[in-house]
Amino acid sequence: MAYTQSDHPSNNITGRATDVRGQVRPASVRAVIKLVRAARENGTPLYPFSTGLNFGYGGKSPTMAGSLLVDLGALNAIRMTVDKRNGRVLPVAVIGPGVTQGALYDFLEEHHPNLTFNVTGSARATSIIGNALDRGVGYFGPRKEDLFGLAVVCGNGKLLRTGFRRLKRSPLGTSNPYGLGPMLDGLFFQSNFGIVVSACFRLVPKRPRQVALSLSLRREEDLPAFIDELANCKREGLIESVTHIANRARTHATLAYGVTRYLEEQCAYTPERAFGEAESVMDLIAPGEWASLGAITGTRAQVKANLAEIRKRMKGLARVRPITHQLLDTAYAVAHKLRFIPVARANAAAISAIRPLHTLALGVPTDAAIDNLLWKFGRTDLNAAQLDQSNCGLLFINPALPLDGAFVAKFIDEMKKTAARHYHDTLYITINIETPTSLVAVINLLFDRSNLEGVKRAHFCADRMLDKIHAMGLEVYRARADMMAAIVRRDPHYWAIIHSLKTRLDPDGIIAPGRYDAQPAAPGPRPPPSRA
Repeated sequence: MAYTQSDHPSNNITGRATDVRGQVRPASVRAVIKLVRAARENGTPLYPFSTGLNFGYGGKSPTMAGSLLVDLGALNAIRMTVDKRNGRVLPVAVIGPGVTQGALYDFLEEHHPNLTFNVTGSARATSIIGNALDRGVGYFGPRKEDLFGLAVVCGNGKLLRTGFRRLKRSPLGTSNPYGLGPMLDGLFFQSNFGIVVSACFRLVPKRPRQVALSLSLRREEDLPAFIDELANCKREGLIESVTHIANRARTHATLAYGVTRYLEEQCAYTPERAFGEAESVMDLIAPGEWASLGAITGTRAQVKANLAEIRKRMKGLARVRPITHQLLDTAYAVAHKLRFIPVARANAAAISAIRPLHTLALGVPTDAAIDNLLWKFGRTDLNAAQLDQSNCGLLFINPALPLDGAFVAKFIDEMKKTAARHYHDTLYITINIETPTSLVAVINLLFDRSNLEGVKRAHFCADRMLDKIHAMGLEVYRARADMMAAIVRRDPHYWAIIHSLKTRLDPDGIIAPGRYDAQPAAPGPRPPPSRA
């Protein structure tokens, strides 16, 4: 059933939600165990979520109707790992699924300012564990690499600890990520085998020198060479972070609100005048079709040497701009003071919009991207965590791609053609070089959820794009709740094996039925024990 604006508990910005029977919020791990055991007895399907802000993938809307939503937000403890021999804090935190990007960042800034972590471009209120388990990609790398030592309430009602966390009070539990024997952690990424109630999360010591790196491609036809050269920089350690390469539509959409807000608040522009000038300002920031953001960190000498080598390699391909807090502060102070001059005003507005975004590459979460969506749909009265309450419609179609510039360029062209055939002339695209050998794309369709016909068109377009992805021998690396049927149809044998594994840990099929799994029949009550 399609929803637009609604108080329905599983309402979300994909424009589709599933009927649920209610929502509970367990306050402890023991309460989660009790809930799962009760659900086994009465055949109640459970759909756990961390904060419910899985924007563009289905939010907290379950795959199976009639599920009971399980809000894990109260499991929000943060516990640092301490070496008991010397009292030294190790770069690992044990966190619950309710711990958000914003909460962990604020905690570290107050108590351990020498540490940071792998942030994503989504809101401060998004869950770290929830995103990592769905294999989200941050600015330092794939989030799944940050998580180990899981504590999981399986569908059989038993608590399982993976790796060395199974050893009670052992110093290995929060320091050694591998354990002994088969590594079970991977069973609980993109799966419905159990409910993860805590995990070890790797933190990152701040480096002496941190520079965000912005690169603007000069000619669109050079995109294949640009991707290939950035891949070389990644492989050779010149750029250690994930490199996010965004198209013009994505970049402008991300910056628009920051630019117009500066013009309104600092230059006394009307909203209409600010909107009219914003496009020229954004052309100044991102004049080409593709621009990237990454980071270089290390000692001052390392950063200087890496930056010099990157400039050499990108000569003729892209403009290279190192960005630091000091550079932004100095440039903004000068441009803002001279804002009566058009060029200076444009620069001040541009820096005002860029400031919260460039720090993502340095480990500082921000609501800026979500605030831009709220602004676009006329709901600046809402905060980022309330995006689902707006008319914003957003669908993600995120394929894994070979790290091959020519193939990526061809793929993007095919996606654009497919979308244009189905009334979507604008695609918002980010290409992420996540590891030295892998690349993923984040493609989103925007639409207005108050227009039911527009919701249908967007979903039909997204389905056809998925068909094209499959026809090219590819697959998405992260799935929306509503696309599981098409994914399972493509390879039913593989998903049958996945389901057979599920039956060992969740014999009654009560945990998120159909999510990253073949769609089963609705679970029923367990038969009473035999009296024989």
